[in-house]
Amino acid sequence: MLKEAIILAGGFGTRLREVVSDVPKPMAPINGNPFLDYLLRYLGHYGIQRVILSVGHLSEKIISHYGNHFNGIEIVYSVEKEPLGTGGGIRLAMEKCKEYDVLVLNGDSFFSIDLHNFYNKYSDAVADGALALRYTDNCARYGTIILGELDIIKSFNEKTGHKAPGVINAGVYILSRDIYMEETHAEKNFSIEKDFFEKKLNKLTLYGFTYNGYFIDIGIPEDYKQAQHDFKTFKY
Repeated sequence: MLKEAIILAGGFGTRLREVVSDVPKPMAPINGNPFLDYLLRYLGHYGIQRVILSVGHLSEKIISHYGNHFNGIEIVYSVEKEPLGTGGGIRLAMEKCKEYDVLVLNGDSFFSIDLHNFYNKYSDAVADGALALRYTDNCARYGTIILGELDIIKSFNEKTGHKAPGVINAGVYILSRDIYMEETHAEKNFSIEKDFFEKKLNKLTLYGFTYNGYFIDIGIPEDYKQAQHDFKTFKY
């Protein structure tokens, strides 16, 4: 069972700045509540007991709002003094983790999947890491992933900007803390997508499990507006 999660909440939110500029992107209000509230409630539903918030830009606003607890979840902070990218931010946060397997989520997107099922698949596969994937009719904004036998990731493809169907990385991962720490360097700015998943693909066994749950990325104004409507019926 997963007990610990990292949420990447340190981004600048440049695409959303015209709509929300005074708070970090994960704190953007959705029907009067910070987007992070919804993520934390979702994690609590699946038994996550401890969350490390990887923060940077306007971090004081997140820290002052949440303190050390939210709905029974312990909140810990990993503060980037300089931007470390998604990969570097995760590595810094991993130093505060206690569990061997850690769930990682982007703080500006939500993917409604059964986390117990995700963890069981990861565990049964004896994987070095696992990505939650989603099929979409339009991959223009995203890179796509090709799976081989037994859901092992075969390749990552660059986004083309063209409307086409495919399977995308939905920004939800399970990582082995020990493996991730061994395979990365401290205090380096790097991308988990480009510099870990893609570059380590021939060395590590990474699995991709496809789900069809609700997915939204609030990083652009149109989807941020859509979230205001969709989250009125948030079920967690």
